[in-house]
Amino acid sequence: MTDDDGELEARLAEGESFEPPASFVEQANAADPAIYEEFEENWPECWEQAADLIDWYEDYDEVLDESNAPFYEWFVNGKTNASYNCLDRHLEDRGDEIALQWVGEPVDEADRAFTYEELHKEVNEFAAGLRDLGVEADDVVTMYMPMVPELAIALLACARIGAPHSVVFAGFSADALATRMNAAESEYLLTCDGYYRRGDPLDHFSKANNGLSGVDHDVSTIVVDRLGDDGFGHDLSDDQTAYADLIAENEGATVEPVERDAEDMLFLMYTSGTTGKPKGVKHTTGGYLSWAAWTAQNVLDIKPEDTYFCSADIGWITGHSYIVYGPLALGTTTMMYEGTPDYPDKDRLWEIIEEYEATQLYTAPTAIRAFMKWGRSYPDKHDLSSLRLLGTVGEPINPRAWKWYYTHIGDEECPIVDTWWQTETGGMIVTTLPGLKTMKPGSAGPPLPGVDVRVVNVAGEEVDPGQAGYLTVHKPWPGMLRTLYNNDERFIKEYWQEYSDPEADEWVYFPEDGAKIDDNGYITVLGRVDDVINVSGHRLGTMEIESAIVGVEGVAEAAVVGGSHDIKGEAVYAYVITEEGYEENEELRQRIIDGVNEAIGPIAKPESVVFTPELPKTRSGKIMRRLLENIANGEELGNTSTLRNPDVVEDIQARAQNS
Repeated sequence: MTDDDGELEARLAEGESFEPPASFVEQANAADPAIYEEFEENWPECWEQAADLIDWYEDYDEVLDESNAPFYEWFVNGKTNASYNCLDRHLEDRGDEIALQWVGEPVDEADRAFTYEELHKEVNEFAAGLRDLGVEADDVVTMYMPMVPELAIALLACARIGAPHSVVFAGFSADALATRMNAAESEYLLTCDGYYRRGDPLDHFSKANNGLSGVDHDVSTIVVDRLGDDGFGHDLSDDQTAYADLIAENEGATVEPVERDAEDMLFLMYTSGTTGKPKGVKHTTGGYLSWAAWTAQNVLDIKPEDTYFCSADIGWITGHSYIVYGPLALGTTTMMYEGTPDYPDKDRLWEIIEEYEATQLYTAPTAIRAFMKWGRSYPDKHDLSSLRLLGTVGEPINPRAWKWYYTHIGDEECPIVDTWWQTETGGMIVTTLPGLKTMKPGSAGPPLPGVDVRVVNVAGEEVDPGQAGYLTVHKPWPGMLRTLYNNDERFIKEYWQEYSDPEADEWVYFPEDGAKIDDNGYITVLGRVDDVINVSGHRLGTMEIESAIVGVEGVAEAAVVGGSHDIKGEAVYAYVITEEGYEENEELRQRIIDGVNEAIGPIAKPESVVFTPELPKTRSGKIMRRLLENIANGEELGNTSTLRNPDVVEDIQARAQNS
């Protein structure tokens, strides 16, 4: 957290900027520049625009109730249903149009498409099946599933009957499943026999059963048969039901959507916490759905006729907001992909975009850096002209990767929305509106209209343009988390304590990210405040140093960490992946050091540059910097079981010793 050993510093100079293409501006959903001023002058009533994107059974009495801050309530006493808004209301005009386009990993397997009518039918049948098993409103249903259509169907079925869902990423361990089910007191689980990864079937059912052995109460389990003949021959126990049987038993059933109060819980999502104990982030129905729809419409520019492709996993908040709820609330075609970007070859994403004529691509900087490493020959093999908008999500994107994405994927005709947000925010809160704002590579952009984001120092005072500080949010927004499940005290301590003044009833949300702001109000996110290296009393964000390294020709990806140093206290240690065709040699190592010195200054000069073919990453693609710190400090390696590539750690360790 923010300590007193020095302010966070911003050293990376600003670069070039780009205007949105005229062809995009002409058709953009958000096209009136007055929206920023209008929302500021008409706050919080401005958010009626978001509420108007969904249908209400009963109108709300007021937009925002601040009487019990920071436990804000949005669209007070309004009644709605998320499943109805994503399905039923589109049937008349969009019933025969594709709602969900699923692409499986095996390329010889038929993809599955659901029209709005077909998706509505199966959601109803599964909702009826859940009720048969005893699921009632407010019962938490856990889902431990890969990217298969049944996962999206289950979200909407739960929303239909008022049962909050809690999705656990399929790559998480059995212990992680048990921990989350115990915390949520969840008595229902949807899982599957397995799924494919790089052509091989994985046994997911055994892992789910191992997790269930650690749950401290009885659980009814529903099992999807994903693998068919490639399955592992598991038998179901008495408290386990086949998904196909449940659907068959409820063939043609209809379930009326349950009226939910705007503040009723729609879902829980567990995210990591500073104590090591996962936090159950609670999102509610009216505010969250309105926010997901409004941001999907205005930032991602989604229209009903689009074929929109987000490459995230529904196991994360991005998949909730921008694969399921936001796009379907707008009546578009949303895509799900089961596999990885490089199987069976490194052009798989471009092949999918060409085949389905996707109009948007929303993906992670981690993936974009991989695309850079693989080279432009892969996208160049495909017609990507259907794309009209590109987006990034999950972490800051460095300027060089931004420009590669803009040039080689968007052909300089697609605006890029670099979006900053969190599980807790429910959706984007800092980014450009693509038809209105100049794009600055490396900078997420200004806060969205109606969102009050400021960059402050440790005392809570706003910093000058160009200076680094801490990102804070000074007004509530509809998509925000309402609390942490069964832990209001931790909710206040983790998000509101640092900069708020409860006695003055002034509440400031602190997401624990460093940032800087420029003269135009554009915010560059510098990374988590714990992703900071303190070199000789100078607190440097890892993102800025990594951006400087990736800005060097021949570098595809980089990760930097702090390691102990006898003189500086802490020094910069860099781990670098080269682009295809570039040699790992002393010349490149020196160019990297010179590049950091030129972009940031000698204070950020890497003590060591270690070349590596891979970085240690979790199954969700996050770099495990803790292990790199172990290597930098010559310490025993920590737990590698959560990595998708555990073997790479010892290789990096050997390279570091020889560098």
